[in-house]
Amino acid sequence: MKILACYNIKGGVGKTTTTVNLAHLCALEGARVLVWDLDPQGAASFYFRIKPKVKGGMKRLLSGRSSVSQHIKGTDYHNIDLIPADFSYRHLDVMLESMKKSKVRLKKLLKPLVDEYDYVFLDCPPSFSMVSENVFYASDALIIPTIPTILSLRTLEQIIRYRDKKALKGTQLIPFFSMVDRRKTMHRMIVEMPPKLGVQFAEADIPYASDVERMGFERKPLILFKPNIRAAESYRNLWQTIKARLSGA
Repeated sequence: MKILACYNIKGGVGKTTTTVNLAHLCALEGARVLVWDLDPQGAASFYFRIKPKVKGGMKRLLSGRSSVSQHIKGTDYHNIDLIPADFSYRHLDVMLESMKKSKVRLKKLLKPLVDEYDYVFLDCPPSFSMVSENVFYASDALIIPTIPTILSLRTLEQIIRYRDKKALKGTQLIPFFSMVDRRKTMHRMIVEMPPKLGVQFAEADIPYASDVERMGFERKPLILFKPNIRAAESYRNLWQTIKARLSGA
């Protein structure tokens, strides 16, 4: 079972749309997929049309009063299940801090599912926190949407330093450019000559497109309602790149 986290400390960079599209592409290949919506805003739960619980789910899970399998919901899509966010996720950092071995709680919660799923996608909140530390420890790779601007690159450098500080070299970082507007000189320059930050950008940039934003209206993966546009093809390329990186190709 591979655990992939879509992560950035910046909000509004396309984490959830990336999670939803990659999970769908993965499931189309026959893989058994679980999406865990870790963001209290519940955007991934919204896309998958799963209503988040109002209270208490995460607290019961962390305390051992419920198992992770009890929180899994089926979706409308073959091979995709979801653990929806609930509002108690706002306090997840506090709950984790109060526990022993708090850095590896997420990894331990997912361990019983190793024979149930081929891939787990974590849709993460935008922060450096105990939640993000758990994500780093649990994940095989972090998929990092990065808008091609100087500030976004600075944020990526912070993520790299954080990974290195925690000595988590086994966690791959796979950044890619998202929301790319090639009409902007800065975007073109950065995408065509990515900075050398010690990580390799995926050769698949996601263009800024109104149809990607329309996912919130359609509440379905882009591949299903606009399969032939450039952004859809870019997500396909991104998924192939991620698989190659995971296999060491």
